[in-house]
Amino acid sequence: MNRPWLRDWPWETVVTINSGLCKEKASLHKPTSEGYELARKLWEESRPKVFSLREALEICRRCHKISPFCFYNGNTFAAVGRVMVGDILRKLKPVEAHAFRSVVGHYIAGTAGDPELDQVLADLPDA
Repeated sequence: MNRPWLRDWPWETVVTINSGLCKEKASLHKPTSEGYELARKLWEESRPKVFSLREALEICRRCHKISPFCFYNGNTFAAVGRVMVGDILRKLKPVEAHAFRSVVGHYIAGTAGDPELDQVLADLPDA
């Protein structure tokens, strides 16, 4: 499943997602001085590249850990990852889709690890 997973996700969209999450929770939406530019550069350089799904999810996870925003970094990049795998979810049974979507979000946010991600990726029909 190698493809340009991030191609349709310009940095401006990521910023908009974070802004919406912050607004919803009445939190400050502001870039961090240390992580914003580093994450933006990593993201934009990665967008045109062809990756495996695992590699694309790792870019999301790395950007979350860099903390480009003051709040909701994990939620922001997990939201991107969960939408990014939408075409895969439509091919799965509902329970499998729920589990896959959940692990993707938790992996990006750092609350699930490599073993969990490896398992759901191995269980995909086209893996």
